[in-house]
Order: sequence, then C-alpha cells, then structure tokens
Amino acid sequence: MAIWDNLWRGRAAQFDSGSAASNSIALTRRNPSVSLTKQGAASGNLRVNLSWRMRSSDIEGRSRQGGRLLSNPLKLFQPDVVQAHTQGVVNVDLDLGCLYELTDGSKGVVQPLGSFFGDLNGPPFVKLSGDDRFGAPSGETIFVNLDHRESIKRLLFFVYIYDQTPAFDRTHAHVTLYPSNGPRVEIELDERAPQARSCAVFSVENTKGDLTVRREVKFVYGFQAELDRLYGWGLQWGRGYKSQSRA
Repeated sequence: MAIWDNLWRGRAAQFDSGSAASNSIALTRRNPSVSLTKQGAASGNLRVNLSWRMRSSDIEGRSRQGGRLLSNPLKLFQPDVVQAHTQGVVNVDLDLGCLYELTDGSKGVVQPLGSFFGDLNGPPFVKLSGDDRFGAPSGETIFVNLDHRESIKRLLFFVYIYDQTPAFDRTHAHVTLYPSNGPRVEIELDERAPQARSCAVFSVENTKGDLTVRREVKFVYGFQAELDRLYGWGLQWGRGYKSQSRA
C-alpha cells in the first residue's frame, strides 16, 4: 500500500493549484505580489509558461446540449474540449511576450511577432523558446536568466491575440512561473474582457536587489503600443509579422 500511496501523492502534486497547495502560489486581486528573493528563487532560470484551451460549452452554450445530456448524463462530467485550431469554432492564436528594461537603460521586447526571440546568456537575458499557434498543451515559454538579475530593472509579461477574433473570455488562459527553486506562481486571465486584444499579465521589478512579481491582469483593446503607453516604456512600434519558419 505504501508504494501505491507514494505514486498517488506524486501524481496529485502535479495538479496542485491555488494558495492551498504547498508547491504553488496563486496571485489574485487580494494577494497580488510575491518576492522571488524572499522565496529563495531569485537565481537560475525562471520559466514562464502560457497555456490555454477552449471548451465547446463556451461557444455553443450548455442549454443547446440539454437533450443529449438527458440521454447520456455522464456527458455532464465530460466537457468536450476543443483545441483553438479546430474547424468550426473561433480561432485564437495567443502569443506570450515580454517588455524589458535593463539597468543600463536599454529597452526592448521579446515576442514571436517580428521574430524578437531574445537571448538567455546575453542582454536582455530573456529568451522565447518558440511560438505555439494552436493552443498545444505545452503552450509558449519564455526563460529569464536570473543569474544576471543585477542587469534587469523591470520586466512586463503580456499576452496578445495575434490574429483572428478577440476571445480572451473563451480561452481559459493562464500563466505559470516556474522558478529554479521554491513554489511555482500561477496567474489566471479570468476577468471578462471579450473584445480585448492584449493583456498585461504580470511585472517583475528589481528594487534594491529584491525581485518582486506583481499581478497586473490589465486588458487593453489595442496591442503592444497601448501596453507601452500604459506602463511608460517609450518604444517605437510598427507593423510586424511572424516568421513562417518558427511555426
């Protein structure tokens, strides 16, 4: 029995979430920030992952399935998950990006649009691993080299809809931070903003050596330039496109 108990505990730990779980911290409106430094997590590579999915119930409505649910009650417990690229539903391509400002005054962006994939071992010490266009389980990931935290002044992680219909309220998107040490940090994009095209998810600020993650979750109806104005980055923006080779 001890072996099975250990296996069960190991599997359950993979699905822990929220503040009740010992290995995760949920940032909410009431608890919006956490210090990576105080958590002992201000070194190594910080992995930031965006994932999302769409359910058919969000698009069709549960009421339309009433007859089928009555004939097969088990369907109540088996929601039909629809990937973002499935034909016949709203297509959504979410992208993860990061505005950065270094202590030497240099500023820029890491994002799939324009193929600004960054650099992990040199400035800006932020690197996008790739571009997920279909809502795959692995999602999109950006790495931050916190061994060079003294060079980082502030970061702003954001999500935007590259193309197709604005549908943040249907994507069930969430961002998870995986520090090299300590609990993961989770942020849900759970506020209603059906027409928004971009969302500032969280910021990282270096204040006298203390790296603090702060939940933002601010939706805007424009793109990066509007997020730039909101947070005072001062970059020049132009029309950009994705590289077909990094799909």
